[in-house]
Amino acid sequence: MPASRSSFLGFQPPAVGDDEIAAVAETIRSGWLTTGPKAKELEERFAEYLDAKHVLALSSGTAALHLSLVALGVGPGDEVVTTPITWPATANVIVHTGARPVFVDVRESDLNLDPDAARGAVSPRTKAILPVHLAGQPCDLEPLWALGIPVVEDAAHAVESAYRGRKIGGLSDATCFSLYATKNVAAGEGGLVATNRDDLATAIDELRVMRRGHGSLYDIPVPGYKANLSDVLASIALVQLDKLAAHRAIRERHFAAYDAAVAELAGIEPLAREPRDTHALHLYVVRVDPERAGGTRDDYQRLLAEERIGTSVHFLPVHTLSAYRDRFDGPPLPVAEKAGAEVLSLPLSPAHSDDDIADAITALRRVHAQLLRK
Repeated sequence: MPASRSSFLGFQPPAVGDDEIAAVAETIRSGWLTTGPKAKELEERFAEYLDAKHVLALSSGTAALHLSLVALGVGPGDEVVTTPITWPATANVIVHTGARPVFVDVRESDLNLDPDAARGAVSPRTKAILPVHLAGQPCDLEPLWALGIPVVEDAAHAVESAYRGRKIGGLSDATCFSLYATKNVAAGEGGLVATNRDDLATAIDELRVMRRGHGSLYDIPVPGYKANLSDVLASIALVQLDKLAAHRAIRERHFAAYDAAVAELAGIEPLAREPRDTHALHLYVVRVDPERAGGTRDDYQRLLAEERIGTSVHFLPVHTLSAYRDRFDGPPLPVAEKAGAEVLSLPLSPAHSDDDIADAITALRRVHAQLLRK
């Protein structure tokens, strides 16, 4: 049987074009390649957008998480409670401070950090809690705040999210965003930290630039990191910020098309979306029940690739990966481990046309029917 498409449909290509190219060219002509007026403008506009007192632009979302933990004083002997259903960077930054990540299980519905499990994992050594807003669905933050421990949000998927009517970004001690190529605001690389705490903003600013002063008359307040964002990348992010509303309208259409399609496919179910919150619509993640869907997640991914449809996995549980399974002992995390074998992310990007998503749905239906016949 021929594939659904003549060309391969990429999973999440960035939606960039002439506007971004023009912004980069203008920045290069200005003479600013490193941190300058465009990075400052990005910080100011994002602070307004997020309703946060401070936003600091950094070289990556990973750097944003790392420097937030360092600014909070997390270090050797400390523990940070976090989720295993995330990109490994969330846990890696904890290790980079010398602290120990404590993985706890996730909720069955949306695969976000289970607040009850987090509460049970708190010890005298717990210095911070690091939840993730998976796929754009905000984690339940209020029970975490109630623990009285600093919260650093991994909001790499959540630039458009709101929790109980309040924009993600100015709620916890620090909230970290990514400007990676696949994100809703895609600059290629880059990250942002939002905080209402003056002390954290000052500490992160000192940690990211490694110098105070100009020319040969400089000083360093702390032994910092080279983690500032260049104006070239900031100029791309500014254009992307202007396109958020238009890009969201496209994602909403594509989410609706997927919702209607998977409702008819036994064993294929999307992650829950909490009606009280605003979902960022960053990823369309389904879980594949191998008994009801006729095959495993891996079967679906392989056969969709044969149909020339790109997919991804968000995520394999971090505590099962080689860098962590032999270093950190902990109890089984059954919800996360089961989900890690079932989750599959379908193509989603404002760069995709409605016809592209229709092709992905047609291919998914074909693969579903093929596996059920077996």
